[in-house]
Amino acid sequence: MPPPPARTHPNPPLLHLLASHRAPQPLPLTPAHGHLPPRKRPRGVGSAAAPPPPRAAASAEATYSDRSAALRALCSHGQLAQALWLLESSPEPPDEGAYVALFRLCEWRRAVDAGMRACAHADAEHPSFGLRLGNAMLSMLVRFGEIWHAWRVFAKMPERDVFSWNVMVGGYGKVGFLEEALDLYYRMLWAGMRPDVYTFPCVLRTCGGIPDWRMGREVHAHVLRFGFGDEVDVLNALVTMYAKCGDVVAARKVFDGMAVTDCISWNAMIAGHFENHECEAGLELFLTMLENEVQPNLMTITSVTVASGMLSEVGFAKEMHGFAVKRGFAIDVAFCNSLIQMYTSLGRMGDAGKIFSRMETKDAMSWTAMISGYEKNGFPDKALEVYALMELHNVSPDDVTIASALAACACLGRLDVGIKLHELAQNKGFIRYVVVANALLEMYAKSKHIDKAIEVFKFMAEKDVVSWSSMIAGFCFNHRSFEALYYFRYMLGHVKPNSVTFIAALSACAATGALRSGKEIHAHVLRCGIGSEGYVPNALLDLYVKCGQTSYAWAQFSVHSEKDVVSWNIMLSGFVAHGHGDIALSLFNQMVEMGEHPDEVTFIALLCACSRAGMVIQGWELFHMMTEKFSIVPNLKHYACMVDLLSRVGKLTEAYNLINRMPIKPDAAVWGALLNGCRIHRYVELGELAAKVILELEPNDAAYHVLLCDLYTDAGKWAQVARVRKTMREKGLEQDNGCSWVEVKGVTHALLTDDESHPQIKEINVVLHGIYERMKACGFAPVDSLEDKEVSEDDILCGHSERLAVAFGLINTTPGTTISVTKNRYTCQSCHMIFKAISEIVRREITVRDTKQLHCFKDGDCSCGDIGYG
Repeated sequence: MPPPPARTHPNPPLLHLLASHRAPQPLPLTPAHGHLPPRKRPRGVGSAAAPPPPRAAASAEATYSDRSAALRALCSHGQLAQALWLLESSPEPPDEGAYVALFRLCEWRRAVDAGMRACAHADAEHPSFGLRLGNAMLSMLVRFGEIWHAWRVFAKMPERDVFSWNVMVGGYGKVGFLEEALDLYYRMLWAGMRPDVYTFPCVLRTCGGIPDWRMGREVHAHVLRFGFGDEVDVLNALVTMYAKCGDVVAARKVFDGMAVTDCISWNAMIAGHFENHECEAGLELFLTMLENEVQPNLMTITSVTVASGMLSEVGFAKEMHGFAVKRGFAIDVAFCNSLIQMYTSLGRMGDAGKIFSRMETKDAMSWTAMISGYEKNGFPDKALEVYALMELHNVSPDDVTIASALAACACLGRLDVGIKLHELAQNKGFIRYVVVANALLEMYAKSKHIDKAIEVFKFMAEKDVVSWSSMIAGFCFNHRSFEALYYFRYMLGHVKPNSVTFIAALSACAATGALRSGKEIHAHVLRCGIGSEGYVPNALLDLYVKCGQTSYAWAQFSVHSEKDVVSWNIMLSGFVAHGHGDIALSLFNQMVEMGEHPDEVTFIALLCACSRAGMVIQGWELFHMMTEKFSIVPNLKHYACMVDLLSRVGKLTEAYNLINRMPIKPDAAVWGALLNGCRIHRYVELGELAAKVILELEPNDAAYHVLLCDLYTDAGKWAQVARVRKTMREKGLEQDNGCSWVEVKGVTHALLTDDESHPQIKEINVVLHGIYERMKACGFAPVDSLEDKEVSEDDILCGHSERLAVAFGLINTTPGTTISVTKNRYTCQSCHMIFKAISEIVRREITVRDTKQLHCFKDGDCSCGDIGYG
């Protein structure tokens, strides 16, 4: 096969050297990543795979010096393929200069395969590397990211200079081995090597990347000791290091002390302010930069533009936009991307969309900025639309793109798109990035596929506080609070929790009534000093209210100085749940006097209070006040509360007329309130009308079927009861998943309906049987008669799991101790009667929080006043 045609060149020495050595077709370059292959020597004559031997014009072979000179000449003219063939086909290795020329050409060309083959050749021929050859190999290997091979070369260098050390320190830092890079720097000092002006920027970047403020301070001392305190590049690196480590004061001190500054100096300090959330200081420094007539570059304009969006001042952002356009940056893709980020930070997605649509060239960051902007501004559907367009334009997404699209899927419940994004992340290797894995955790958790979230979590190589918080919150969202608390306790030994973690853990305690565990978490919160951060105070209020500890809740509410409307709503709802509607109304008046504007939730709690207390006049006053004084448009929940209020007091016709006058279409809850009133007052005809509408709206809701059964049962219409129950069986609505939780000695126990696997189930049944016998002896209503109704909430919605929980508490606690139970169903009339009896017979206080309200049983009475249980 003839050799490739050589390019004509007017250089006579090259033609002279090649005249006696015609290069054959070069061997194809083969991949050599991950190892240094052995040197390939030419096969013997006659081998089918061997190229024809070179023909000599004057002699059989070129001399050793001629071959080295020929190799250097080929490299100087960019003939990499011929040079590599000549290297591998020569019987003797070339001199050091030829190797160096070849390595430099490979580095310049970014020819990884050729460079690794040349390295393998040199490694096989040299037991050690001289300084010049070793440095050339190190420079090339580090540029290729082959840090392991660079370390092998470094180890074979008997002599090293400051360049050798600088290349290795910078190489380790470049690939992310930051601690190893610092270790190499100190080895360099121990070896007696004096750093130069190129050493310190590498080392300081590494300190900022960890970040390690103490080490950075020490390197700063080295800078001064070795006399580089006036070098601009070193001082710029110092400014960046301090800013990355969060010490803006030290960074500014270095910056202000610089005798000479350049644009990089100003950029480093301005970006340092921005990175540490000091946007105003950074923008002031930018204006000072302009006053000093230092011309900003693209990096300056880009960072300042993005920071302008964080100030929430549209006017300044517009001015910044105009300034950048005048300076000629408007056509640059990076600047347009920063504009999109600025406008999305301000919530002006229209302006961001205009910038995006006018861009002639869009990169992955452009698309990502729009997707992320739509998702963060509450337009997840738009975010997925833009992502679909991105796919149509064949733009490859990055890890941030996929994370943003997954967040949009989590908001919309688009599991189908989320699964495709998961597959894409795996194919592209993005699954190893924490931001993508965290987005997957949230998407699966919110899509009610918590087991898939667990699978992703287990295979995460790195888990940060967001990962753990997402899992804990995901368990709570999927009603698996026990696992949430288990993960929280396990997390404490690995990652320091933040406020979001504590909020999720407190929510899990509130859901299961785990008061003692909640108090322990409260102690953690106080030790971490974040008791007043974000939603933490409200999460604590919610915990104590739901666990029946209104005194603790009130104490927490009183010490919390920055109360918001959510704080007031939690307390209002708590008092209503505990049957203290009068206190709730008084607290509302106090809330208004203090200038807090109530919201929709506030009036739902107040109307519920009026409903339970039968205060019709006050209820109507609040309903009108909501619209006339606070401009709150009533929603379905407000109308459901009013219908419930009117129905409970027997004003069924008025309730029915209110439903017909509603400006919005009533839902099943509104009609259900009317049906419940008809059940209480045994108004069958109107109840059947309400039930007909309800079952059209919610045909598979067991609660409404049971309510209709109770209506017929109380009216003695057993044929209709049988018909409804048959319908329920056909639809599979009689399955019970009742579960109750009771906390004993700091441990929360779960008791399931009809669960015979509990280790103390025999003792529990004995205790319950004894209670039933004592109830009969004390003259209470016969338990059997309460349980033997044809169909009732006892059978469908209750499950009686709270009886097991109360009995378990009686067995495992000392006499006089309050028993607190939380359950996931509605408490039936039978259980309600039994707990009243128990509280009187055993002289115990019992609290049961079900899905509707909190019952406090004491001395044979309940805090609910038996409303709905008469």
